[in-house]
Amino acid sequence: MKDFEMEIERLDHVNIVTNRLPELVAWYEEILGLKPGPRPDFPFPGAWMYAGEHALVHLVGREGQPSVGSEVKLKLEHFAFSAKGMSSFEDNLAERRHPFRKTNVPRTNLVQFHLADPDGNHIHIDFDESE
Repeated sequence: MKDFEMEIERLDHVNIVTNRLPELVAWYEEILGLKPGPRPDFPFPGAWMYAGEHALVHLVGREGQPSVGSEVKLKLEHFAFSAKGMSSFEDNLAERRHPFRKTNVPRTNLVQFHLADPDGNHIHIDFDESE
């Protein structure tokens, strides 16, 4: 059998379908600091949310019944971002009174902030504990 030569480098983006597009755009901007940016001219509503030059979250708007997050029907348990600026992030969450759970992950030197977007998607933001 031939060796497998492809190598995954990093997570490119997460795609989320929602019937609350404006609310999710605002949440990802206000809570995570992502910015809306360029998006191909697809024949359906949506927004791409950027960190610098990278579109990390692709939001797709749809009509109908509310989307179901991971808390009801397991599709995607969570996605995570590595970040810097832990104290500033925690201050922002406190100022906005946004609920979160903070955990230290044993043997990893990571501090994780677990939170949910307005559709109930579980997200954690990982910081080096040295911050």
